[in-house]
Amino acid sequence: MDKALRKYAPIFVIPTTAAFVIGFVIPFIEGLYLSFCRFTTVSNAKWTGLDNFKYALTDEAFRHSFVFTVSFAVVSIILINVGGLGLALLLTRKLRGTNVFRTIFFMPNLIGGIVLGYIWQILINCILSNVGKPLLALNSTAGYWGLIILMCWQQIGYMMIIYIAGLQNVPDDILEAAAIDGASPAKTFFRVKLPMIMPSITICVFLTLTNSFKLFDQNLALTAGAPKHSTEMLALNIYNTFYARAGMQWKGYGQSKAVLFCILVIVISMIQLRATRSREVQA
Repeated sequence: MDKALRKYAPIFVIPTTAAFVIGFVIPFIEGLYLSFCRFTTVSNAKWTGLDNFKYALTDEAFRHSFVFTVSFAVVSIILINVGGLGLALLLTRKLRGTNVFRTIFFMPNLIGGIVLGYIWQILINCILSNVGKPLLALNSTAGYWGLIILMCWQQIGYMMIIYIAGLQNVPDDILEAAAIDGASPAKTFFRVKLPMIMPSITICVFLTLTNSFKLFDQNLALTAGAPKHSTEMLALNIYNTFYARAGMQWKGYGQSKAVLFCILVIVISMIQLRATRSREVQA
């Protein structure tokens, strides 16, 4: 029976492998090649070497988008993970109605990013108009914090579920031993619970990091980069470079930015995974 399974196993792997190669590997290789070209379609691509990358690295708007995205990512990662873990700690206590609250906090994650962006655009503009402040189209500070609020509102509930799963896996006998030894709730959390949920922290930080850098639809719907591209994140800047202007050179510029963006996210994600997984080993 085992020999038969080993013999026919590749047959079941072929469909998934073919879909992965056709849907990801081939487009990725073509995109990498096109980042060195001027083109409007794949068939008329003309090799230009590193010209596209030189433009991307010297583009002031692209560099501003990078700084803005990093600032946004740092704040959102901290707030989302602290908020998600805090809710998880509250909702793992034996209180009435915890399942209802878990559902309520998770529900914003089910709403599409474009819809969320327009909903929060209306809400934030109403608040700004009532307090006599410029609307989002003219207020970069409000746009920045609007994106932070939107991201937190959508993502905290999702991270809460992961943290709840991690907290429920902490053995009760270890918690009882800590209580018998006279450990305070704060010491129990920092010395027992936190080290033991490091795998959950690794997952949540990775998800919030990648989601923050890849944020596009909420950015497009909420601010569209206004005013004057000051709230334009990396993904939106790449989109505007590629689609908002006509000409072969702009397609190449946009593609080179996309390649740089991909490399950036991979490098930062690998650094984060290495750092948090090392804490898991120590735990």
